[in-house]
Amino acid sequence: MKTRRYQSIKAWQLADNLAVSIYEVTKTFPAEERYGLVSQMRRGSVSVAANIVEGSSRSSWKEYLQFLSVFRGSLAELRYFLHLSKRLGYLTEEKRLQLDELCDEVARVSYGLMKAIERGVSPVYHAHSEVVVV
Repeated sequence: MKTRRYQSIKAWQLADNLAVSIYEVTKTFPAEERYGLVSQMRRGSVSVAANIVEGSSRSSWKEYLQFLSVFRGSLAELRYFLHLSKRLGYLTEEKRLQLDELCDEVARVSYGLMKAIERGVSPVYHAHSEVVVV
């Protein structure tokens, strides 16, 4: 199995954007949430991107799929934190929807990658583009 360049994986690019967005939005949360919700949301968003990176470095497709599965769990958890943040008044509905749409896109792209790998189709990674399934 070839070494994969995680930077060219569309799911990682989107997850990286999501992590940056979460860091930005949580700057406005109350100080008392620093070690609570802010910490959870930041760690969760970083976990989403980091699991794609770690999975892409593994030596087998089976291991790669395992990390993509973990990544999807972190994404689901993050979505709950977005919901809770809205309920607590830390996020506007507009911002929650915007971040939730980004989560949808990350999930959709990663699901396509997982399905391609499960079918035995090897993704080809190009240095400056998204994943192309062949």
